[in-house]
Amino acid sequence: MIRFTLDGQEVEAAEGETIWQVSKRLGTTIPHLCHTDRPGFEPEGNCRACVVEIKGERALAASCRRRPTPGMVVEAANGRTAKARRMVFELLLADHASPDPDSAFLGWAGALGVTASRFAPSAAPVRPDTSHPAMAVRLDACIHCTLCLRACREVQVNDVIGMSGRGADSRITFDFAQSMGASSCVGCGECVQACPTGALLPAAGPVRVERSVDSLCPYCGVGCQVTYHVAGGDIVGAKGRDGEANHQRLCVKGRFGFDYSRHPQRLTVPLIRKEGAPKEPLDPADPFTHFRPASWDEALDAAAAGLKRLPASALAGLGSAKGSNEEAYLFQKLVRTGFKSNNVDHCTRLCHASSVAALLEGIGSGAVTAPVAEVANAEVIVLIGANPSANHPVAASFIKNAVKGGAQLVILDPRGQALTRFASHHLKFNNGTDVALLNAMLHVIVAEELYDRDFVQARTTGFAELAQHLKSYAPEAMAPLCGIDAGTIRVVARLYARAASAMILWGMGVSQHSHGTDNSRCLIALALLCGHVGRPGSGLHPLRGQNNVQGASDAGLIPMMLPDYGRVGLDAVRQRFEAGWGVELDPDSGLTVVEMMDAAQAGIIRGLYVEGENPAMSDPDLAHARQALAGLEHLVVQDIFLTETAMLADVVLPASSFFEKTGSFTNTDRHIQMGRQVIDPPGEARSDLWIITEMGRRLGLPWTYDGPKAVFDEMCGLMGSLSGITWERLESEGGITTPAGKAILFGDVFPTGDGKARLVPASGLAPAENPDADYPFLLSTGRVLEHWHTGSMTRRSDVLDRLQGLPAVNVSPGDMARLGLAEGARVRLESRRGAVEAAAVADSRLSPGALFLPFCFTEAAANLLTNPALDPVAKIPELKVSAVRLLPCSE
Repeated sequence: MIRFTLDGQEVEAAEGETIWQVSKRLGTTIPHLCHTDRPGFEPEGNCRACVVEIKGERALAASCRRRPTPGMVVEAANGRTAKARRMVFELLLADHASPDPDSAFLGWAGALGVTASRFAPSAAPVRPDTSHPAMAVRLDACIHCTLCLRACREVQVNDVIGMSGRGADSRITFDFAQSMGASSCVGCGECVQACPTGALLPAAGPVRVERSVDSLCPYCGVGCQVTYHVAGGDIVGAKGRDGEANHQRLCVKGRFGFDYSRHPQRLTVPLIRKEGAPKEPLDPADPFTHFRPASWDEALDAAAAGLKRLPASALAGLGSAKGSNEEAYLFQKLVRTGFKSNNVDHCTRLCHASSVAALLEGIGSGAVTAPVAEVANAEVIVLIGANPSANHPVAASFIKNAVKGGAQLVILDPRGQALTRFASHHLKFNNGTDVALLNAMLHVIVAEELYDRDFVQARTTGFAELAQHLKSYAPEAMAPLCGIDAGTIRVVARLYARAASAMILWGMGVSQHSHGTDNSRCLIALALLCGHVGRPGSGLHPLRGQNNVQGASDAGLIPMMLPDYGRVGLDAVRQRFEAGWGVELDPDSGLTVVEMMDAAQAGIIRGLYVEGENPAMSDPDLAHARQALAGLEHLVVQDIFLTETAMLADVVLPASSFFEKTGSFTNTDRHIQMGRQVIDPPGEARSDLWIITEMGRRLGLPWTYDGPKAVFDEMCGLMGSLSGITWERLESEGGITTPAGKAILFGDVFPTGDGKARLVPASGLAPAENPDADYPFLLSTGRVLEHWHTGSMTRRSDVLDRLQGLPAVNVSPGDMARLGLAEGARVRLESRRGAVEAAAVADSRLSPGALFLPFCFTEAAANLLTNPALDPVAKIPELKVSAVRLLPCSE
């Protein structure tokens, strides 16, 4: 500790602490404009608002940058510093026309007694830039503090904002002096949150906030903490909080995508299908075409009666990864104890089922071994089959920070992405040939003896079998299959093996294949061979796509596993829950979501209860899935909108949006956090937990839950992973990592029978379907930055839909030229399963013959084209590879 004097008192500073930080820690915040103590921002000292006087020095010093030395005497609040600060604010106020009366700048000016300036303006008025749907630019309020620039460049590492001009002509600029809307801005709003003056602000302008609620983002698995601002019963703004996963950062969806909850198409009353009304797509703005409104008692009675008429073997349920842990747990309990069946699943079957299967098989746990934040400690980061800049933007920002800090990023992906420019290597391999490429890397590591002998011997089994298997996968043999030359494969394999620490992060580009489990087995083998598990900066991390897919899986929303991944066929596991629930449970595994659709088509599944899922958009071969759903004898859908699935229902139950309920959610890092109710549900909509409880009671279950806490308490009593966690701890601490607070797992032992991890050979070399003369293109599907999942929420967010409102298929420039397609030309995509039409856009990140189509647009539902071929282990469909043809649409 460093002792010095601050305003007449002897104080202590920790090593590296600035005078400004010491003062704030002791209870006095020195005025500041260009400084923020938010993580990721370095102090600049250019505004001179935080100056202090240091005894023996002639000039005043910027306290945000100056560090105390032993015996230093500092005056932060004397006449000289006060006069200097007032002069700074008076000069800035001369050129300032703030649109925000509550800005930090005007707040500090008022606190210093500066309400007007005696100086004449030195700059001409500047017209506002309102070209961006999310944000407005008012440069006449800009004071050149550069916080926006640093937010964009240092925190989010997007490098859109800069300074141009000199002296009085200097100004904030977007890219090459473009408007914000025409620039490469990704709409994260980091600059808006950083701006102290209102020069950058939401497009709707400043608002008067009546109250604020701390909660979470409802979208991807990163689990960003958010403070929502409320006025008049509506959410009017969102601000990033200093959560463990985001440190105040947000993306465009988290910051501006909250208005869907008040969209005019919200379901506000229960609906029952009119007698004889056909099951067909409807206009969601007019749900009463085929439905009639009903009371809650009538709708719940009808929903339960239709299910009770059918035998257990004919019933199934689809829960949601968008709901809370408590909802997921209670829903699977309803199916298992009310339906008396294990036919329960959720969206993990369509995203990371193969990753979970391989992880459970290999290391005994289906969750990540280290959080995203560990990229900061990694020497090498391997990213495969994932596009975090679009799907997990805040996680992408931490990867970029790590690269700036010296880490090497290796991207293995058939398509380029925004992170490619940060990568030391991008292996653009042929889609569907993951195993060929990864096994070739494993071959190099084993053949050149680059593996960690001590780790492999002490902590793994199966090395001899794996080594024998890999002999036929030399890079020279695999190069023609995967499209990457042998030399590059060897370089990347050596880079990963020789790294002191390395992280592997992957997404659905790995898992959504007919050999997705094999893909994940290879990644697990890479980490285990090189000892990159259980240490700082090392680990395996499948990036979760939805905000609670990890928690929903933990809670047992899986057909072959009870909560905490205990298999239903194991007597000891089943008996624990039978004792806890007071029922006898089915020992046989249930059907997965795709198998449910097949069984419905065959007349085996006749009744289905869907909570918050939209299989009529997310399932492969949608024509088949929609036909199966329409053919059910009884379909109950619980949702916030009349989704494509709800349009086919017999009973529709209006549920609560994320913002209208309280519950716990588990992010991709295994971090459980509290989502708090922000606003009330509209009309007669009710919380999902209340609806599930009422359905359970009508199915004869003796449930008396009075809220999420009661359900969570029960979960803690039956799930070992929640040991030591209480509802009260979650509320007070904001978040707790499971298990036992450990961010990095398996430093000493793996949760397997012998404590060792298992090396499993992988053989899947080709996708289930390849291009041919009739279908010469290879289509991959996925997400875009502005939209999420099936689009039921983001397509109803005004800002997000204005940013990206039209479906488009990405085509390589060479293919565009060869087919004579102009940018935006209407094209038709056809597969062996269906056809869609969309606009064609050139994408230089794609190789010739490759296409990309997002699956969030109902107008061009990509899953009408996709292949339902299943991975034999995880039963996940091959959504990432479909053979299609591309045809210009006739005029």
